[in-house]
Amino acid sequence: MNILITGASSGIGLHLARDYLRDNHRVYCCGRNTAALQTLVHEFPSLARAMTFDVQNREDCQQALARVPQLNLVILNAGTCEYIEARQFDAGSFERVMRINVIGTANCLESLIPKMALGSRLALMGSISSDIPLPRAEAYGASKAAIAYLARTLAVSLQPAAIAVTYIAPGFVATPLTELNDFPMPMKVSVDFASKQIRAGLASGRSEIHFPKRFTWLLKCLALLPRAAQRALIAKTLVNH
Repeated sequence: MNILITGASSGIGLHLARDYLRDNHRVYCCGRNTAALQTLVHEFPSLARAMTFDVQNREDCQQALARVPQLNLVILNAGTCEYIEARQFDAGSFERVMRINVIGTANCLESLIPKMALGSRLALMGSISSDIPLPRAEAYGASKAAIAYLARTLAVSLQPAAIAVTYIAPGFVATPLTELNDFPMPMKVSVDFASKQIRAGLASGRSEIHFPKRFTWLLKCLALLPRAAQRALIAKTLVNH
């Protein structure tokens, strides 16, 4: 397959790229860290293609992605996280997260959807955190909620073009980004576990992939409660501790 992965220079994206390369797929590894991407090229010189660009820059995306051939699988994984203290709401922080996680995804979609082959699959990286309101996650949660809605609408809109869409909603994964978190991360999993779950889900054609199951099902059940009950429970377990 011809596969393109954004955010392939670290974390989940890097592990996915390496695993697909090991399975002898051609992978277009996209990111901003040229050195990390070149490491993949050195490991898999005949299969890995490094593409350095900033997803926030529409023209940069268009120029870089114009060189990409027809694709069988696109995984839009690039993202960031900044936490906000609500009483000192930082609009700049909110904008940075939205620009990378949402606008960056849109910039890639504009260039990549026309390159997706009949029967191909598009995967968007979200988060299980978007299912419920979490303290300090105003920017991150809002951005991933937007991605969740985008994935659902694209699944309907792209069906006539025979392009399938998968929404990926992990819990906590041990990556350089989550290493910056200053709070407990229950049921955190490794990037190796995350890659296996994602690749298996995509191979089986699932419309949504979420893991680890016990944690993500717990949050999904919590999301079914009335909103007042959600707020009360979250305040009791998180805000006041």
